[in-house]
Amino acid sequence: MFDIITVGSATVDAFAYTEKSDLISIRTEKEQKDFIAYPSGTKILIKNLVFNTGGGGTNTAVACSRLGLKVGYVGCLGNDDNSQIILKELKKEKITFLGQKCSEKTDYSIILDSIEHDRTILNYKGSSTKLRFDKIKNLRQTKWIYSSSLVGNAFHTIEKISEFAARNKIKFAFNPSSYLAERGAKYLNKILKNTTVLVMNKEEAKDITGRDKIEDMLSALRKIGPKYAIITDGKRGVYADCDGKRMKVEPHKVKVVEATGAGDAFASTFVAALIHGKDERTALQWGVANAESVLRGKGAKVGLLTMPKLKHHLGTYPFRISKIGK
Repeated sequence: MFDIITVGSATVDAFAYTEKSDLISIRTEKEQKDFIAYPSGTKILIKNLVFNTGGGGTNTAVACSRLGLKVGYVGCLGNDDNSQIILKELKKEKITFLGQKCSEKTDYSIILDSIEHDRTILNYKGSSTKLRFDKIKNLRQTKWIYSSSLVGNAFHTIEKISEFAARNKIKFAFNPSSYLAERGAKYLNKILKNTTVLVMNKEEAKDITGRDKIEDMLSALRKIGPKYAIITDGKRGVYADCDGKRMKVEPHKVKVVEATGAGDAFASTFVAALIHGKDERTALQWGVANAESVLRGKGAKVGLLTMPKLKHHLGTYPFRISKIGK
């Protein structure tokens, strides 16, 4: 019996650090966006190249395993060298692979750094899009299922998994990406109505709800069905409606080295805390603490904390939590 099974992509990530990128800002009537810019027609040297594994499915699996949970991972990998790298890491992290193999190449990402240490990700979606529900084994052998974003045919697999969870009284957590959030609440309805814990960033919440204010977003998300609706807003903090109790967690000022995987760390650690029997306030603190640790390192898994390190972090850097709303 697993404490949690995570579902989602598994990637090999290449972090490319250059000295030639600039950050430019373009403003339209509706919005202002920042872009990483490179000189056209030139050869740009990479000053540092770092390889790690990533992907929402394995990032969250490792986060939960390091916190002492028995974890299974469901995803689709290719029959290539990169899949062997991922499987080797899963074994090292004591995670059981419950997934599938296919002829597509394993997902791959190239992460481009900017002068402000934010990042742009070039993402190849290959094998992860081929995950099939009818080939998943042992899905009933768990207390929780956590699903990150999958696209293509695999999106419909997530729909079926959420329905399976509801039928079998398994708690279901969901962390959509911008790809899915842009499609709106109607597109995601089959999943959202079966979700216990829903975590997303502010931009994704705006896309799903069509609202501009955080409190209105929380209200709209809760009406869809989740018991816990949580919105992350970067350095401005985390906002949550936990079964009607609304809170905000103030994050610490962190020197950001690289932001990839911080959202996965927060969401999965929040769920891990609930599995460990912690209350919502404690779960939020656990989540932010692990996310901050990830922000301090290069790679989505490098900074993920073990239980002793998490307890030390919480004891050293306490968080301020305030009530919001009425």
